[in-house]
Amino acid sequence: MPHLLPALPYATDALEPYIDALTMEIHHGKHHQAYIDNLNKALADDAALETKSLEALLTDLGSVPESIRTAVRNNGGGHWNHSFFWELMGPNAGGAPDGALAAAINEAFGSFDDFKAKLEAAGLTRFGSGWAWLLVNAGRLEIVSTANQDNPLMGKAVAGCEGHPILGVDVWEHAYYLKYQNRRGDYLKAWWNVVNWPVVSEHFAAATR
Repeated sequence: MPHLLPALPYATDALEPYIDALTMEIHHGKHHQAYIDNLNKALADDAALETKSLEALLTDLGSVPESIRTAVRNNGGGHWNHSFFWELMGPNAGGAPDGALAAAINEAFGSFDDFKAKLEAAGLTRFGSGWAWLLVNAGRLEIVSTANQDNPLMGKAVAGCEGHPILGVDVWEHAYYLKYQNRRGDYLKAWWNVVNWPVVSEHFAAATR
């Protein structure tokens, strides 16, 4: 089966006023679809790779033939990252986590506000395009950033970090430019209003189980 574009779990205007409907339409329907189209094209002549899950491909990029490895890294990463990203957001969301995730954030970063400041800094200081992540690595929370469509699943040799992502924010310009232009910091601050903390908590529980 070819990789397919997942439906958004909410309407394209559901994240207004923080993320505008036109950005969501283009980001999901054009950019994400393009990653999927290019990934399917790269895998088209390799039946064994076509049967692998997306996560299996990304965690073992060394097994992908060198001739298509960059295409799978970039487009497979784009597909995984965006599929993850859509689920992390929702309408009537925001606020703060509770329970075990809240306790782990306080332990790792001092406070929820300090955590937010550090994740925003990771996004702001990522030169060019990329992502900022909250991940679980060896049982502890860490904040990292990756370039382009890399993610921590790819490991240190590829992405420069490793672990299980539980939260990620897209800082490519196509994620925010229509509404925020060059004000990436404003976008990052507004983004907290759409974070779906129950979903993040589910990822945390799975990563620490």
